[in-house]
Amino acid sequence: MPDRMIQSKTRARVAPFVLGILALALSVADTVESAERQRIPWTESKLVGSPDPPLPYRAVRAYEKLPLFAPVYLRPEPGTDRIFFVDHKGDWKEPGGLRYFTDKAEADISKPLIALDRLVYGFCFHPKYRENKYLYLITNGPMPESNKQNRISRFTVTESADVPGELKADNELVILEWDSNGHNGGDLAFGPDGYLYCPTGDGTSDSDTLATGQGLNDLLAVMLRLDVDHPTADKHYSIPPDNPFINVPDARPEIWAYGFRNPWRMDYDHESNQLWLGQNGQDLWEQVYLIRRGENYGWSVQEGGHPFYVERPKGAEPIVAPMADHHHSESRSLTGGVVYRGSKLPDLVGCFIYGDYSTGKIWAIRHDGTKVTFHREIADTTLQIAGFSMNAAGELLVVDHAGGFYRLEPMPPQEPTSFPRKLSETGLFASVAEHRLLPSVIPYSVNVQLWSDGAHKERWLAVPGEEKIDYTSTRGWNFPNGSVLVKSFSLEKVAGLPETRRWIETRLMVRQQNEWVGYSYRWNEEQTDAELLDSGSVDVEFEIQDPAAEGGVRKQTWHYPSRAECMVCHSRAVNYVLGLSENQMNREHDYGSEKFNQIQMLSELGMFTKPLPKPVEELTRLSDPFDSALDLKQRAASYLHANCSNCHVEAGGGNAQFSVEIDAKPEQAKLIDVKPVHTAFDLQDARLVAPGSPERSLLFHRMQRRGHGQMPPLGTSLVDKPAVELIREWILQLPTDTASK
Repeated sequence: MPDRMIQSKTRARVAPFVLGILALALSVADTVESAERQRIPWTESKLVGSPDPPLPYRAVRAYEKLPLFAPVYLRPEPGTDRIFFVDHKGDWKEPGGLRYFTDKAEADISKPLIALDRLVYGFCFHPKYRENKYLYLITNGPMPESNKQNRISRFTVTESADVPGELKADNELVILEWDSNGHNGGDLAFGPDGYLYCPTGDGTSDSDTLATGQGLNDLLAVMLRLDVDHPTADKHYSIPPDNPFINVPDARPEIWAYGFRNPWRMDYDHESNQLWLGQNGQDLWEQVYLIRRGENYGWSVQEGGHPFYVERPKGAEPIVAPMADHHHSESRSLTGGVVYRGSKLPDLVGCFIYGDYSTGKIWAIRHDGTKVTFHREIADTTLQIAGFSMNAAGELLVVDHAGGFYRLEPMPPQEPTSFPRKLSETGLFASVAEHRLLPSVIPYSVNVQLWSDGAHKERWLAVPGEEKIDYTSTRGWNFPNGSVLVKSFSLEKVAGLPETRRWIETRLMVRQQNEWVGYSYRWNEEQTDAELLDSGSVDVEFEIQDPAAEGGVRKQTWHYPSRAECMVCHSRAVNYVLGLSENQMNREHDYGSEKFNQIQMLSELGMFTKPLPKPVEELTRLSDPFDSALDLKQRAASYLHANCSNCHVEAGGGNAQFSVEIDAKPEQAKLIDVKPVHTAFDLQDARLVAPGSPERSLLFHRMQRRGHGQMPPLGTSLVDKPAVELIREWILQLPTDTASK
């Protein structure tokens, strides 16, 4: 039975515990005078460090004085001490500004080189740059237009005659241009053969809607290879004679390889003659490829090495698997990198270094020409990794889109940490066997539960010392380092009898060094303690006595998530924290001796950095989805917000292009009467939500599925039947003329 349906039945059991902790909210007696509420500082935390061995490298800020906004790319200028870089949408009012600075640790100023009404994605220098000063840019625009083009341009960089030491770039020569409105790819590199390589995306927002991934008749979803040194009479380039598709009917001869979704960053290593590429995946997988002549990399029949649109026609060439692919549990937006050839990180020489924009993780992979010989995660950062480069000395630089350049250095020796292996060692509990937390650890509840296969859940928050929470009115609140969020799960051994509950898992979200990490503790059979699980996921089967099941007994599989899986839902897009937001927390909580609005309680305890923006009566609040006395539209919206918007939100990793945040604007929602961009699961005339027709509504269908295509995709093996009925009723009452564009 879901916890939303049994919450009131459990109060008698937990009341003694709540009375024990109420000192955190009330002074000596139950006077409930707000002026007398006192906070008990939490000082007992043992949740410091990590249970895992440290990774070999860490990121350290470089050029700390250099002002940056949203950098995406950099390369050292050959033969000088200058570094060129791309910085997007800053106070310089340039949609795609190319700038440069002097490669010195104390650099504190950069200067503009090129300002365009286009987004600059990347650039490269001609192999003979010292002689000809040719600089090649890949851009997309123009920005005001709805239909945009990718463009490869050549500029000539010269010294200013007016100001010594100043550079200018003029005389743009457009080499090649093609329509691209979405996945634009965007990088350039010269190979040791002297030809210019450029990866392109499928040109759309999602799911290869142009169905171009397996085609050769346009310049989308391919690797281009151009001879820019020998233009023809009608083009500013020519076709290298060994390009693989020159003699294929209707094929563009510029193509070197094909089958890409959205390539993001590549490197051509001249020493090994290897062309490496990172690619943004879609539903579940991110990829790293080693690009070879004439090969097919599968999009959109496959997503990396995994099926996607299997019914679509394949290209003539067999599909080649990636050298590495990463599930979205550890990587959400992969950024390709560079092959390291420096001297300060000898273990990484010859490795392609790449990372992830969303998780900040960095990996290294090495290939000997026949097989992968090395592949591992080498650093875990808080960076929004948009690219990698090397300085003139060949040392690695990491581009942080949040506003910085970083270098990698070996992790210094770490003092051994005794990260708690048991709940009883965490400094959270007064008695684990009684599931009684310390008086300084604050209980809370939420307005709408995330579906967890009917498990009962209880929640607490712990903020160290006198530290405070930064209250925000939208999405998750900001917590100080050292904070811990606690959620315990229990299952009924006998369905429908709350008194038969047994604890099965306690999850902790721990914030250290400005980063959240999730940990799972599995309860023992004796219910006396819980043991920390390793970083990977675990599935355990429990036996439930259920009169409704065949034979009176059913099996229920419980998924203990990996640490990486925790961060799939607790992502940067939703500010990591899910239940601790205004519209979830704005409710009364039963503290045992009184019920009181918990946002007001936290405010009166001095837990917030500033006063509440409004009286709690005026703050936002989600509706109980299963209270039939409330408005059906609000109930459905509240359920979808709590259960789906962690992914289906702008930049959240949900790839269906819609948002179910309860305050999403109509132009963001794109849910009602909208055709699906993924498979329709054979639904006739399918829509994401078809007004009046649950049977045509993909949202309704996927909520009922388990296995491939289920929603939510993680952490559940049972269908939320009351929620399915709620959404069915909501769809039935939608006016058939409703539309969301």
